[in-house]
Amino acid sequence: MIYGIGTDIVDVDRIKQAIESYGKRFLDRIYTETEQEYSESFNDKKYVHYAARFAAKESFSKAIGTGITKGFKFREVGIKNEVSGKPIMMLEGEMLERYGQYKIHVSLSHTDTNAIAYILIESE
Repeated sequence: MIYGIGTDIVDVDRIKQAIESYGKRFLDRIYTETEQEYSESFNDKKYVHYAARFAAKESFSKAIGTGITKGFKFREVGIKNEVSGKPIMMLEGEMLERYGQYKIHVSLSHTDTNAIAYILIESE
């Protein structure tokens, strides 16, 4: 049974500007260490990966029905890639306690200028 679905599209330049303006403070507020390590490994293309992960977080917040303002914690929601490259949602802390029992499907895509994410949450 579907619990929720969410999608979001992000302008890569918007994320790039935030990172360039606020640096590590922005990165540590929004992204997990795993997400930062993964994105940074792409050097010149890192911003598309940060943008895709931001879109995934926004999509997840929509799928759970809270948006990013009602108890949502950016750092407790992250994307990790399996060896195959498949993105998977990783939850920690309160987000894990509240939503850890659900199966979460993730789809990410990007161009040089936009990143999009889809999240589908289903009860097992």
